[in-house]
Formats: sequence, C-alpha cells, structure tokens
Amino acid sequence: MSCINPPTALLFDVFGTLVDWRTTVAETLSKQAALALNSSSSIPTSVRLFASTISWPDFAQEWRDTYKNFTLAQNSPSKTKASGKSAFKTVDQHHHDSLIHLLADHKLTGLWTSDQIQAIAQIWHFLDPWSDTSPALHDLSKSFLTCTLSNGNVSLLRDLAAHADLPFSRILSSEHFGAYKPSPLVYNGAAEHLGLRNE
Repeated sequence: MSCINPPTALLFDVFGTLVDWRTTVAETLSKQAALALNSSSSIPTSVRLFASTISWPDFAQEWRDTYKNFTLAQNSPSKTKASGKSAFKTVDQHHHDSLIHLLADHKLTGLWTSDQIQAIAQIWHFLDPWSDTSPALHDLSKSFLTCTLSNGNVSLLRDLAAHADLPFSRILSSEHFGAYKPSPLVYNGAAEHLGLRNE
C-alpha cells in the first residue's frame, strides 16, 4: 500500500474472505438435521436413512457451488429484459430456492418443514468471522473508508456485519447495481457511489 498516495477507501469481498461460511453452514445443516430426526416422527424412513448418511460439509459445498453458477447466469444476456435491465434475483432468494432443489436431489424432501427451510436458508446472514477479521477491520476503519463489495444482498450484509462485529463505514452490494460480480457494473457503480475516479 502506497504511503505517498494512500487509497481513500478499502472495499472488501465478504464470503470466504472475511467470514468462514463453510464451517458455519455445515455445522448448522448437521445440527438442524439432528434436531429434525430426533423430534419428528413424521419424517419418512427413506429420508431418515439418507439424512443419517449424508456428508453435510459436502452438501454445504454443493450449496455454495450453486451460488457461483447462479451469479454467473444472472449476468448472462438471456437474463436481460426488453428494457435493458437485468431480471434481478437476490442471493437470499437463491439460497432458499437452491436449498429446496438440493434437498430434492439428495432425496431429503420432508426432512424439514417449509418454515424450517426458510430459517436454515438465513444462516448466510449469520456466518462466523475468521479470528482476525474483526480486529483488523476495526483498525483499518480508523484510517480508511471501509465498505463491503459483495454479491450478498443488503439485508444479508447488514445482519452479517452486526453478527460478526464488522464495523464497515458503508454497505455496498451487487443489489445496488442490479448485477453480480464480476460484472463491471458492480465495480464501476461502487466507485461512482463513493465519488471515486475509476482508473
């Protein structure tokens, strides 16, 4: 980092960079599966069998992989309306819908109720940070404007910042720009939003 011409703002990716999504999501899935299996007698026997043998860390990775494919697909020309604006779908909506599809793919439909699925899909709002993330961000925020620049939607990022004690000066999301990274609309939009030159 140049001391002669220091940056005005520091913009951060969030998932994986600042928070440990893999551990939080896998542990939540495993815990919620155990709770369901121990508290409900209405779960079909076949679902019980698949739920007791599945690798929840692998399932969490599959869930994350659907997010990567989703964001790339959302930036494709086929998602463009006649108005020229993207048919934007939030990451929250994707997490919910993709969880339902993954459960069906793994023959786990019926393990959780609709309300439980909705609650589990919200775990991405409450990911635990890496041990050094919060202290470092507190220090950096004393000298710089610190911002998220994430594909997560605004409400997700606000909850995440509160949960993980991440003192961002601003919350910037792909949702603000109607596109997902790596679309230039996101990066250029963030620079414009902050009043910075795009060089």
